[in-house]
Amino acid sequence: MRWIYLSPHLDDAAFSAGGLIYEQTRAGLPVEIWTFMCGYPPEGDVSPFAQLLHAQWGFSSAEEAVRRRREEDQRAAAILGANTLHFDFLDCIYRRGANGREAWLYADVFVPPHPEDAGLPSQIAQAISTRLRPDDVLVCQLAVGAHVDHVLMRQGAELLRRPLLYDIDVPYILAHPEEWQAKSAGMQESVHPITETGLGRWQAAALAYGSQLAALGETFGTPERVQAAIQAYWAEQGGIRLFGTK
Repeated sequence: MRWIYLSPHLDDAAFSAGGLIYEQTRAGLPVEIWTFMCGYPPEGDVSPFAQLLHAQWGFSSAEEAVRRRREEDQRAAAILGANTLHFDFLDCIYRRGANGREAWLYADVFVPPHPEDAGLPSQIAQAISTRLRPDDVLVCQLAVGAHVDHVLMRQGAELLRRPLLYDIDVPYILAHPEEWQAKSAGMQESVHPITETGLGRWQAAALAYGSQLAALGETFGTPERVQAAIQAYWAEQGGIRLFGTK
């Protein structure tokens, strides 16, 4: 039985559930992190919004950003003992409209999905379904914070019409602590204990994504804040909450 964490970007699963991933791999469970919006965009210009993010991340091009972020993901997964699979869907910051009707679909990530992304959830669902085994356990994110790629990822997972578990999006839950209840309405909650060793691995895995910290705001903006935020989040329950559907 594999546990598969469906991660919109190259950091979401480790940020949100790194401690649980470590505890599962330490117990001998096979765990995989499948990251979807981490494809290489076509060569050429990128949007002003993407250029701004590249500057914050310390990269000079989209190719470097994706390549280096994939390397960060491999390091984080090694800390947690998980395997990785990288898909080729584009991050929203790189997506363009069809036939040139929209030069760039997004100049912000906290917006509803663009109409031209209407087919993306079904493409995500197809990519997942072709690789699934009957006894796989899928963990999706609740889309707390409403990042557009998290919303589309959840929509795609739910098109599979099979039982899902959900974790809470870190660090977005830190800025929107009220959202998880509405996003998990009707689901059954369970708490999975995380040891102090697991907490340490979770923090170390999060810090492996060093390029991302500067863009993640006050609560996650420095290594010290990352460690403190994850410890405080862990201390609320002594573990990680998952929410289940039937």
